[in-house]
Amino acid sequence: MGKTRNQHNIIITGATGMVGEGVLMQCLKSTEIDHVLVINRKPCGYTHPKLKEIIHSDFFDLSAIESQLSGYNACFFCLGITSIGVDAETYYKMTYMLTMHVAKTLSKLNSGMTFCYVSGGGTNENGRLRWAQVKGKTEKDLTKLPFEQVFNFRPGFIKPLKGQKYAHQFYKYINWLFPVGRAIYPNGFCTMAELGQAMINTLSHHDERRTLEGKDIIALAKE
Repeated sequence: MGKTRNQHNIIITGATGMVGEGVLMQCLKSTEIDHVLVINRKPCGYTHPKLKEIIHSDFFDLSAIESQLSGYNACFFCLGITSIGVDAETYYKMTYMLTMHVAKTLSKLNSGMTFCYVSGGGTNENGRLRWAQVKGKTEKDLTKLPFEQVFNFRPGFIKPLKGQKYAHQFYKYINWLFPVGRAIYPNGFCTMAELGQAMINTLSHHDERRTLEGKDIIALAKE
């Protein structure tokens, strides 16, 4: 009699953004993922037999939905804002404080959880750029939480999946650059399929805390 694999029930945040949507699409078609819960401020527009959606406006107060957040063994955290045109206090609150609040809540409710955080290429807590410093601090402090695993993903240019609703319009005009960029600088270019699959593949790992640059994401997707 064959060995029964562990059930993979995951939470995705940010599914109404380009990265979160792409990760969701990859998870819905994956035979490795059994159930997906998305938590959004507005409907993501997807329906699927293994998909459940919670609409919740305040990610700093999860008390009203905490009872629905247990029983999951992974969170793919794709929620975030751009630093462009945002003051330092707001960016810190919506990047570091929000991420840490959600992560602390989930680590309390789910033992043995894997937490995958979408950071960004160029992240550096000791760097000169404000966003890189905040992302770097977020990465570091996530690794201190009582998760079984933490993976900090640092993608650069991401090629969207065909049919994505929330992909930025400018990708239509610059996707032709992808094969050139990938050939010249593979560490800065990955596909959405690779990013999503790499996250899924973390579930076959145990007790790891890793920061994944572009090449690492591509390699993990191929496992």
